[in-house]
Amino acid sequence: MSEYRLAFERPIYELEARLEKLERLAQTDPAAREELQQKRKELIDLMVQIYSNLKPWEVVEVARHPDRPKTSDYLQLTFDEFVELHGDKCFGDDRAIRTGWAKLDTFKVMVIGHEKGKNTKERLACNYGCAHPEGYRKAMHKMKLAAKFRLPIVCLIDTPGAYPGIGAEERGQAQVIAESMFLMSKLPTPIVCVVIGEGGSGGALAIGVGDRVAMLEHAYYSVISPEGCAGILWKDRQYKEEAARALKMTSKDLIQLGLIDDVIPEPLGGAHRDPFQMASRLKLYLRNTLKELTAIPIPELLEARYQKFRRMGVYLEGGEAVSTAMQPAAANSDAYSPAQEIADEGAAGDA
Repeated sequence: MSEYRLAFERPIYELEARLEKLERLAQTDPAAREELQQKRKELIDLMVQIYSNLKPWEVVEVARHPDRPKTSDYLQLTFDEFVELHGDKCFGDDRAIRTGWAKLDTFKVMVIGHEKGKNTKERLACNYGCAHPEGYRKAMHKMKLAAKFRLPIVCLIDTPGAYPGIGAEERGQAQVIAESMFLMSKLPTPIVCVVIGEGGSGGALAIGVGDRVAMLEHAYYSVISPEGCAGILWKDRQYKEEAARALKMTSKDLIQLGLIDDVIPEPLGGAHRDPFQMASRLKLYLRNTLKELTAIPIPELLEARYQKFRRMGVYLEGGEAVSTAMQPAAANSDAYSPAQEIADEGAAGDA
């Protein structure tokens, strides 16, 4: 583990330093052994206290921790027999998006995830997880391939946002994000999306439309970064903590708002302290979720996916819905239905 330390963890590191000294003394001093056991319990209690009461900005710091497991870590620890697929068949291969076949116990899946890199060289090559249009085009191509073979898709989200450079805009960054979201909304195969670190803006949403959307406990998912929000609203990045609170971006907030389906608990002290245990928990969640989703007929799966995202944004004022247009599409017989589209295409093919 690196020497990178979070400010709010200072009491934890001080107690851990004391424990190291006691462990050396305990080899020869019986009295030190008793104190060692007591301090270990104190450390656990302290970590529980701190990590159960994290402020929104502190959650952002944990989500950005350089030792936090990346997509490449989960590909090794959670999945088996990963075979990477490259290129978008149009422009090039974006290393900020990794795609490929993998096995998860008895399930064969397509894995698509953002990659930030683990050292300076890798981070520069991956643009710190900020994908270009060719990255999302690569992802869409692999999604279609998975649907062709009727295999589930697992998306691992970890990005501060899509790459904002001029070249990316010239190659259609905004359009390709919209196309990816539209494709995922009607793709006839189970899709599970998990925010493993940062879930920033359209770069995260581009691979975030799924039948189940989950977050790790100390990840965040937001329309914009706290710094960006502070720059727009307060004209000063120093208000990033206020912006983090206002954005309601933590897993606790989003599960209450109904924008995500599940929160995956992290090991005590965050995923960066025990990547192996975190990978095990992620594997268990994915295995159980895929077992549930693969048992659902595709037309029902698509309809539920559509209705799930259609309901987002509905709010009440004075006990009544503000607009009937914001109600679930089931209330409107003329509303678009992905399941009906599949049926219509099948009928046309039979004809």
